Amino acid sequence: MSRPLRIEYPGAWYHVMNRGRRSESIFSDKQDYGLFLDLLIEATELWKVNIAAYCMMANHYHILLQTPESNISRCMRHLNSLYTQRYNKHHGYDGTLFRGRYKSVLVSNDSHLLQLARYIHKNPVKAGIVKHPEEYLWSSYKGYLSFAKKWDWLYKDYIFEMITPKKQGRLKDFIAFMQEDDSPEVIRLFSKKNLPSLFGPESFIAQIKEKYYLKKARYEVPESKHLAPEPDVIISIVCEYYNVVFEDLLISRRGVFNKPRNVAIYLLRQIRGDDLNSIKEVFHINTYSTVSSIVQKIACMTKADKKLRKEIQTLKEKVIKGQI
Repeated sequence: MSRPLRIEYPGAWYHVMNRGRRSESIFSDKQDYGLFLDLLIEATELWKVNIAAYCMMANHYHILLQTPESNISRCMRHLNSLYTQRYNKHHGYDGTLFRGRYKSVLVSNDSHLLQLARYIHKNPVKAGIVKHPEEYLWSSYKGYLSFAKKWDWLYKDYIFEMITPKKQGRLKDFIAFMQEDDSPEVIRLFSKKNLPSLFGPESFIAQIKEKYYLKKARYEVPESKHLAPEPDVIISIVCEYYNVVFEDLLISRRGVFNKPRNVAIYLLRQIRGDDLNSIKEVFHINTYSTVSSIVQKIACMTKADKKLRKEIQTLKEKVIKGQI
């Protein structure tokens, strides 16, 4: 199984979720919900994570958390494996409970964080289980409405302060925020079959790509492609470097070596891992086998041609820096 993309750094925020295998239930009775809640509280103590929101649904869960010690992988591995053990012991089952590794989305520390907090708390309403989020027992929403000490573990003050810096009347502002409709960004995010690895403004996404792409771009982490520079970034840098325009990259004559065109094709394949058919469409090439031949030819030429090898290395560096 290929490894999912995990970007970890101190203070990072994540939206984390997982589902039961074959969409089966992961919470079958009140004891299951209580077990998972106990593990969430334990995680804040054991792994020093800050949990700002959660919602346990019958066949999946959502968690919004921050990792001051950059330990999302260890924390979630502990949470999922321990809950599976306790669930199986309680029901007399064995084997896997979840459909796979948890999915995490790295979130920017701004309004996008608030949007996810609202989405998580309104999940039971969207599912038709309750009419109002405060009616649902197994989410953190009731913790936001309560001043009881049993909710001190919940990292709710951070969310309150993002909505309003004033302490007086902040609960009213929070409720008003929760009553608003989900943003188009959140709707687009969860309408996708596969959740992206990043959620935030373009500046945040570009910064993460620039800092982590080279570290994560390896075969066993196929999702690292989400961090790769966009095709137009690569193409524009190649055009600038060779002092040509995009139309020049579309020129193909038998027996004529179009270096900028061929180098651009090679970089799209090597840096982004784009499939041959998609590259074929970009450059108006008739067959994907032609793209494959170009990629192989440039790869062979770089081994023998020191100048070309240096040019490609320079272009790679420019591409990575050019994301911001």
